[in-house]
Amino acid sequence: MIEVPEAVRSKAWAAGAEGWLEGLPAVVAGLEAAWGITVGRAYAGGSEAFVADAIRADGTPAVLKVVIPGGGKDAGNEAAVLRIVEGDGCPELYRYDAEQGALLMERLGRPMFELGLPLGRRLEILCDTAALIWRPAADSGLPTGAEKARWLAEFITRLWEELDHPCSEKVVEHALVSARRRELAHRDEKAVLVHGDVHQLNALQSDDGFKLVDPDGLLAEAEYDLGVLMRGDPVELLAGDPLERARRLAARTGLDPVATWEWGVIERVSTGLLCTQINFQPLGRDTLRTAEAVAGLAMS
Repeated sequence: MIEVPEAVRSKAWAAGAEGWLEGLPAVVAGLEAAWGITVGRAYAGGSEAFVADAIRADGTPAVLKVVIPGGGKDAGNEAAVLRIVEGDGCPELYRYDAEQGALLMERLGRPMFELGLPLGRRLEILCDTAALIWRPAADSGLPTGAEKARWLAEFITRLWEELDHPCSEKVVEHALVSARRRELAHRDEKAVLVHGDVHQLNALQSDDGFKLVDPDGLLAEAEYDLGVLMRGDPVELLAGDPLERARRLAARTGLDPVATWEWGVIERVSTGLLCTQINFQPLGRDTLRTAEAVAGLAMS
């Protein structure tokens, strides 16, 4: 019998996926038979999917992931990203079952957050690893950066009202203006494949450095991924000039610091509101406090 982590159970119940949860042992058993794998211990770190160690018939270590239906994670998009990059910057995809939302992937090592790397070094590695993923993928069917900008604007507006205005209107307006600017800046012919959620919890050691797991998958400006790096470590962002991180990230990758800053504004506010909604503290408070401190600040 498999052990389903409590966080996965809670997310499944919240998503109305009780039937999925009840049928998960049978699904895993079916995948073991179909793919010739033996499934071991489950990972306790995530909530969007059941994730467990697996061993392939030839002895290759692997990871099995079965995504919660309706939980906000699109297994098809993740599989599309992994197929496109073929192990470059992300884990290699061994098998995919669209009906079950199941992926069998390369097993990686320790996550970056366990290594205690200084912030500057972490950002360099995350930039370099994300850059391995950036490439044209026009026929992939993935969502665009323009679509994501519109979705984030709607999400921010709705959540701000639902949470009874946990930050100032100035913060929200800053994010909405930035989202509109990034939506209008989108060009299909220039868009590249981006990971969409680049941070140290998603960076795992591999034989030749790090790889990024759990890609959202977008066709967008590469600066989107740098914007995610701008939202992280919010307390540290205020220790100096907040704009300097955007300049450094852009300089390392040869990208635009203005787009990097604006995606960071959007991601910071949306993430701060989300963390507030699920009571993930102190990150929610710290993130919104930083959003207040930089509200209206623009990169020239």
